[in-house]
This record gives sequence, C-alpha cells and structure tokens, in this order.
Amino acid sequence: MAQLWGGRFTKDTDELVYRFNASISFDQKFFSQDIEGSIAHVVMLQKQGILTKDEKDAIVKGLTGIRDDVESGKLAITDKYEDIHSFVEANLIDRIGDVGKKLHTGRSRNDQVALDMKLYIRSELINIDDILKELLYSLLKIMEENTETYMPGFTHLQKAQPVTLAHHFGAYFEMFKRDRLRLRDIYHRMNYCPLGSGALAGTTYPLDRVYTASLLGFEGPTLNSMDSVADRDYVVEFLSALSTIMMHLSRFCEEIIIWNSNEYQFVEIDDAYSTGSSIMPQKKNPDIAELVRGKTGRVYGALISMLTTLKGIPLAYNKDMQEDKELTFDAIDTVKGCLSLFNGMITTMKFRKDVMEKSAMNGFTNATDAADYLVNHGVPFRDAHSIIGKLVLTCIEKNKAILDLTMEEFKEISEVFEPDIYDAVSLKTCVEKRLTVGAPGKAAMDQVIAMEKEYLESDWKDSGRIY
Repeated sequence: MAQLWGGRFTKDTDELVYRFNASISFDQKFFSQDIEGSIAHVVMLQKQGILTKDEKDAIVKGLTGIRDDVESGKLAITDKYEDIHSFVEANLIDRIGDVGKKLHTGRSRNDQVALDMKLYIRSELINIDDILKELLYSLLKIMEENTETYMPGFTHLQKAQPVTLAHHFGAYFEMFKRDRLRLRDIYHRMNYCPLGSGALAGTTYPLDRVYTASLLGFEGPTLNSMDSVADRDYVVEFLSALSTIMMHLSRFCEEIIIWNSNEYQFVEIDDAYSTGSSIMPQKKNPDIAELVRGKTGRVYGALISMLTTLKGIPLAYNKDMQEDKELTFDAIDTVKGCLSLFNGMITTMKFRKDVMEKSAMNGFTNATDAADYLVNHGVPFRDAHSIIGKLVLTCIEKNKAILDLTMEEFKEISEVFEPDIYDAVSLKTCVEKRLTVGAPGKAAMDQVIAMEKEYLESDWKDSGRIY
C-alpha cells in the first residue's frame, strides 16, 4: 500500500480502513490534471531557486513520461496506491530516484487536490458548453424550418393560443442559452489558483503563486489559504447548473413524450432512438426521452449530496470533502450523455405538421382572437369574452371548430360578426399579427432567429466566451 505519510505511524493501516480511505478508484479521473499541476509547480520552484534547472528538467521529463505511458496503456493505474497523487509521485521516484522526492516541496495534498478538482471542472465546463452549443445549432435549424408550422400553445396542459413550432422550440433555445451563461459565470468565479496554499496556512518557501496561476491559465491566486483548501462552492454551483440543464432537458423530454403519444401524434421519434416491447409488438416507446427525464433525479441527488456533505464541515480541509468527486464525476458524465443523446433524438425526429395544425384548429386556440375581433368592432372586452364563451359552447355542442361555423351560426351568437371573421381567426392571421419582440409571428421570429444566429456565430470574445 503506497502512502506518502507513513513516518508518523508505527504500524500499517488496517486493510479495511485503507480501502475505505483510498480514492484511487475515482480520483484517477483527473490524472492528467495532476500531472499538469505538478509540472507547473516544479517550473515555479526552479524559477524561485528552490530547485535547480537539472532537478526541474528531470522531474518534468519523468512526469511527462508517466503521462505518456498511462495514455498509451504501458503503465496502469492500480489500487495499490492510495490516490492519484501517490501513484504519480511513487512512479516518479521509481523512475528518477531521490530527486523525485522534491516534487512535493512547498505543496500539500490539500492544495494539490483542490487544484486538480478545479482544473478538471474547468475543463468539463468547456466540454459541456460545447455540447450545449451543438444543441443550440440543432434547435436553431428546426426553428428556421418551422416559422409557419402552426401548433397549439398550452397553459395548464390545455390548448390556449396558436403558436408555431419555431416559437415553441425557441423557448428551449432561451433556456439552454441561459445555461451557457451560468457555466460562463461559474468559470470566471472559480478561475483562481489554490496551489501554494499548503495544508491550510501557506508555506515558508518563497513560492510565486501569481506565476503558478498564470502557467495554469488562472486569473490569479486565491487570497486566503484556509478558504483555498476548504472551498467547494464551485462544485456546488456547477452541480446546480448541471441540475438546471437537466431540468430543462426533462421538461423538453416530457413534452416530446406527450407529443409522441397516440393521442397527440405531433412527432415521430426515429427508430434509432426508440425501443419496442417484449410482449406488445405494436409498441414504439420513447425510452431515450424517458431515461433523460429519469436521470434528472440522479443529477439532483449529486447536488443535494454535495450540499449536505459541506453543511457541517469546519475550516479547513476535512476528509468528508473527498465525497465531492464520485458524485460530481457521475453528474458530469450523465449530463454530457443526456445532452448528446437528446440532440441526436430531436435532429432525427419527424414533425407531423398537419396533425399539429389540426390540433390547434380543434382546440379553440383562436378564441382570444375572436374576442379581440369583437373588441375591434366596438364591443367592450368583458362582453366580448362572454360572447366568445357562448360561441365556444356552441362549437362544442355541434362538434365544430370556430372556423367551421356558418355565418348564420356566428350571427346567432352576435350580430357584430361579419364575413371577415374567418380571416381574423385563421391560424395564420392569429399567429402572424403577433409581432412584438418574442412573439410567434413570422416577422418577429425571423428577427429573433437572426439574433440567435449572430449569438451562436460570434466568437464570444466580447460577449463572455468562457475559454
């Protein structure tokens, strides 16, 4: 059992205690970050005269050799080591001798693991941002193709007013755009380097923490060594952002599941993203959408677990904080997988435009526009509301849509109705005359789509690109 701290102890750790304490099974995930941080550390040590150039060169060569051998499969990370830091340092000493023991000069595992975790999450923030951007491009393409695909908009899951598929998908575009902004905010707030904080109280070595931070792409060093090793706020924020992404995906999946049902038939999910039943041959189930919806709880669980773990921890580092890794790694993998699968599902999905339009027609989604028609002909709104309520009741009794009524039937409800009512409450008119910014009218949607395209095609240098 390879350990870095045995000098104080007179006997070996109990095997069960060792296994319970060890983290190599999961913290090996940031192996490359540990190497990156170690190289930056020894480069700084040489700059400060703490290591000679030969010592620095030997350590850097040893570290890069270990990295290359692990990546090529020549060297395996095994559980004979307590953690990834022990693995790297022990192998370094085996390769270059006693000079390898100088790697840890001026550094504690506390600030080392804090650095590794920050580097790993910073990298995954970028990866998830890229996947979200791919999803936004897919949504934008669907929006561009469906500015005149009419469908019912819902409140309380009841048909409310006519919208377009472009408008509906545009709502989710905004949600995922906000998700990217949250990731950007987290990136900048967390982008300060904890290395050099030591166990909790800094070090007596003349470290140049500003230089180390610059080598690793941080905006600067953290300013309190106790907070540096105890801070996991960025993990909480990241898990919160991931939970919000999953909430948005889950809402979207719920709608797709409903739209895919026999009762709606708005969409048909591609066979590649569906499964069948073991007993019912007619079934084609939206399993991917359902699994994404289900895995949302898994990511929520990681957030709640992290908050619960941190809530009673005094300063500075405590072993409880080792629990930040497994659940965070799992949440990251879950979100990346769900985003990629969801993107594949919607880009291969077929939209039943005729069914959507018929549903909007049969759901009295143009009732508000009929009331507005009366208001525009001098009827007070409250009276118009009552008249259209009676009109809808008549349609229900006769099993007709509003546009199916004859002029005589309109006149029976109110003499104010004239033949222009048919154009006034057509789906096209109902949608097209809604032209305020953010509304579903084609001109308004075209304007928004152009803005969204510009947002996606910008390089983010001036608008918050996180890397």
